[in-house]
Amino acid sequence: MGAGKTTIGRQLAKSLGLPFYDSDKAIEESTGVDIPTIFEFEGEHGFRDREQKMLQQLTELKGIVLATGGGAILREENRKLLKENGIVIYLQCSIDRIMERTRRDTQRPLLKTANPKERIEQLYKEREPLYLNCADLVVDTGIMQSKAAVNYILEEYKSIKY
Repeated sequence: MGAGKTTIGRQLAKSLGLPFYDSDKAIEESTGVDIPTIFEFEGEHGFRDREQKMLQQLTELKGIVLATGGGAILREENRKLLKENGIVIYLQCSIDRIMERTRRDTQRPLLKTANPKERIEQLYKEREPLYLNCADLVVDTGIMQSKAAVNYILEEYKSIKY
């Protein structure tokens, strides 16, 4: 969260001339409600079920750029879908930068806690090994501006075997 998935995904798709999809936005469009509302009524587990179904649909599409929610990586089935159907790019970002980027964002249900930094640290510790294991390419978006990150991805994309 806050690593730049949507921003970089959109720019990358534009550079490649491909359609861009954001799995969270697709869930919101299909349900007619925002992610915080889904969390409120169905909890995280309910949201993750919806997320998995949406990823199944989106990974069937070919020739797209897809930004997933940060927690999509938690389910083995999602990791398998992503690995088998595309190139996986992990946008890595330091906890301090994530804090900086998300501090005013009220639309992140997982950060609605007394200590958001502690929650980010917990999520990072839980998710980092999964991201690293799944990724074909790791890009540090904490130190790179989005345009530089997109240029780096485009350069590396040429050498990644798909």
